[in-house]
Formats: sequence, C-alpha cells, structure tokens
Amino acid sequence: MIRKSLTAAAAAVALTASVAHAESFTIGLSNGWVGSEWRTQMIDEAKAAAEAWRERGVDIELVIQSSDVDVQGQIAAVRNMMNQGVDAIIINPNSPTAFDPIFSQAAGRGVLVIATDAEVSSQDAIYVGIDQKAWAMQSAEWLAKELGGEGKVVAINGVAGHAANQMRIDGYREVFAKYPGIEVVNETNANWDQAQGQQAMQTLLATYPDIDGVWVQDGMAAGAWRAINEAGRTDIAATGEIRVDFLNDWKANGYRSAASVNPPGVMASALNVAVLRLQGREFKDDVFGGVYGNAIYLPIPFISNENFEEVYEQVKDKPGYYSVTSSITVEEAEQFFQ
Repeated sequence: MIRKSLTAAAAAVALTASVAHAESFTIGLSNGWVGSEWRTQMIDEAKAAAEAWRERGVDIELVIQSSDVDVQGQIAAVRNMMNQGVDAIIINPNSPTAFDPIFSQAAGRGVLVIATDAEVSSQDAIYVGIDQKAWAMQSAEWLAKELGGEGKVVAINGVAGHAANQMRIDGYREVFAKYPGIEVVNETNANWDQAQGQQAMQTLLATYPDIDGVWVQDGMAAGAWRAINEAGRTDIAATGEIRVDFLNDWKANGYRSAASVNPPGVMASALNVAVLRLQGREFKDDVFGGVYGNAIYLPIPFISNENFEEVYEQVKDKPGYYSVTSSITVEEAEQFFQ
C-alpha cells in the first residue's frame, strides 16, 4: 500500500523532529509545459497559497521551474530542486511512470513529492488533484443526455500520450459505450491549442456534415465553437471551456454547451496539503484511492446552462484568459489528516 511505504520509508526520513515543527519550508514547483495561460494561472495561484501561509506565520520559499521540457528535462529539474535542498516538490508531470526512479531518490533524501493535474504511478509520491477520468465522464454524460442518447459524435483531444489526456479519453469512451445510440465517428488531437482546435473542427465538419455532438477538451473548445459558428451549425451540442473569453461567447451566442472544470487552483490545493504534511500531520488511512492507490481527489465543478449565470457573475470582470478556478483551503485540506 502507498501509505505504508510513505510512512515507513520516505515519511520516516522526511519528517524528523527537526523538520516537522519548523516554521519555514522550501517547496519546489515543477511545471513541464507552458503552452497555455492555465498553467501560468496554476503557478500564480500556488504563489498566492504560499503567501497565505506566510500570513499564518509559516514562511514558504518557492523554487519554480516552469518551462517547456521533455520528460528528461523535467526529471533534471526535479533533481536540481533536490540538490537545492527543498523539503517538498509539487509537480505537474509530463509522464505517469517515468518519474518513478527520481521520486524514489527524493524519498531517500526525505523530500515529500506531490503530483497534481496528472496522476503518477510512483509509490513514493502522492497525487492531489481532480480525477481526470471522472472529469471527462461528467461532461460526456451531459453530452449523451443532451443528445437524447443517440447521435453521431466527434472528439477533439489534447496531447497524444499525455497521462491526463489518456485518462480523459478512457472516461468519455466508457460513458458513450453505455449509450448504444451514440456513435463516435472520429477522434483527433489538437494539442490543447485553440487554433488547432478550430482547424480540427473545420476538418471534421467538412468530413462529417451530419454530426450531432462534439466532445472537446479545454482551450480547444473555443476554437471548435468558432468553427461551429462559422459553419452556421446551431443544431450541434458541444462541450465547452472555463476561460472568461469563452464564457463571454457562450453568453452572447447562447451556446448549447457545458464544461467540467479542471481548476488551475489544483497546485495551490496540493501546496496546502504539502505544508500540513511537512508540519507532521498524518494522513487518514482511507483517504487515498485512484488508479495507483495514491490519489487524493478534489471536487470537480461543473458549468451548464443551469448554473451559467451564477458562475459568470463571479468571473465576468476577470481578464479573458482567466479560468474558472477553485482550491481547497487549509481548513478543508485538514480533512485528509488525522
């Protein structure tokens, strides 16, 4: 079990008496991809969470790596953080499995490792974030019901091979398989890029003019909806986005849409969990689940036309690139501990 290995091995080294009651911690933030403002907001919200801890009398020094790197480059960044003597590393990982050896080394040095946004297989790390498969299942269920359980659907996915992307694919496939009347006629990738999402949607509309629904992820949704509008297709139902600029379009055009929220605040949530652990708090025995048995799942907000106005009022004055977000407070994070 993950908890046994953490408690008996990594945690026993990491949380000695000299560290557990310290008033200051150094935490590394590793972000291996900067292809969207979502990632920038993620880092900014983590910084704000660290500042909030300072107001509680706990000084948090952040060591931040945020750049486009491959898996080996991100492993090197983690190693550099370890060499700088961080107490914990919070990582948005570029692979679910490739970090197992370096996380084992981190555990051996007494470094707490928490992944966020994408789960990891290492039993020397934990995951704090949303269930990406459930994220996809939530919006796929909406789309299937919006179509009355039947129709032709296309899917526009993110980066091929990315762990979170694959979990999302698994999620919508599982949902659509429950509806015999739903036919997924094509699945393509647009790399979480708005322009590529628009181009992919244009191609799909030309190839499959009789489609009824579109399941599309994140920022690509804005591009997909732009292509749908340009084609004059008011009959199509499609999943949406959580950025303010898309919400503005949603409101203006009355989209037939809904969106699961993957909040940029997941790294801030992970930071709050990390600090409590570094302070010596023990996790509850039943708090972990997920594919690898090391995940703490956070709530997944959902936006549809039923609650759209409420959500829109909260964010309408934010910049267009701002994403609807949420994070757990310190007090909410305490529910995971004894």
